[in-house]
Amino acid sequence: MTQNYPHISRRNALRTVAGAALASVAGCLNNGDSSGTPGDGTTDSESKGPLKRVAVDGTTLVVELSDEADVDQVNLIQPNGELFGKRDVAAGAQQVSFEIGTTYEPGEYRVVALNGEETVVESTEEIRPQVEIRDIGLYRNNPDKPWDEVYGESQTDRKKNGEAFVTVENTGSGPDAVVELQFTGDVPNPIEDPRGGGLYETERVVIPPGETIDLFSSSFPFGTETADGMGCSPDGNSGQFTAAVETQVSGDQVSKTYEVQYSGSNDMTDCEVTITES
Repeated sequence: MTQNYPHISRRNALRTVAGAALASVAGCLNNGDSSGTPGDGTTDSESKGPLKRVAVDGTTLVVELSDEADVDQVNLIQPNGELFGKRDVAAGAQQVSFEIGTTYEPGEYRVVALNGEETVVESTEEIRPQVEIRDIGLYRNNPDKPWDEVYGESQTDRKKNGEAFVTVENTGSGPDAVVELQFTGDVPNPIEDPRGGGLYETERVVIPPGETIDLFSSSFPFGTETADGMGCSPDGNSGQFTAAVETQVSGDQVSKTYEVQYSGSNDMTDCEVTITES
């Protein structure tokens, strides 16, 4: 869950690449109606009708049919009304799937079950991610995080002290991927356009709906003070900084501003860093 690669035209390129995710957007269907909570993976055991369950598993939309379903084809219609794809239902089969990846168009999808040219049943499923920043922290304040696993045990505490993690949650009903992590404002090393997107040793991190994931930085935001950055002082320097992530599916930049104080030293290596929400 981290990254480090050249940045030129990376955003546009990533939006054309489908990725693997671990997502669960569940809806149980009864006579064409959806039920259940998005992202909780639950189904209605009393559900009747040809469409038993529609769920996103990873980056794949899975359609389960009931034992009694007289269906030979399932179509998936995009929010713009165009056909996303169609799947033939083999004799005896009770499941078909559509690979939606992480470049799908967010919105309301229609699942249409057919017998020949006749529509047997159809349902609608809202597939839309919603990524939010929940927390941020440094190694010196959060040693229990898997820093050695992410950065390697050979990395010094100074290196790990300069990096940061940002916790993000996907509260939506579809998977998304974070493709950039940046820190601006009053940090020692602010970089608005970090090399490789600012994620450690990966180009993106997929976030399934209902999941919370830690993103680890690669831009050394709390490391050595640069000309544009804020440093530490024995009496304390106070300011604000913004952590921001860019998402692939929605193309949004999600940001959150924090208060920060650097105190107790003239050097960031020994600095006490206190971060609080604004």
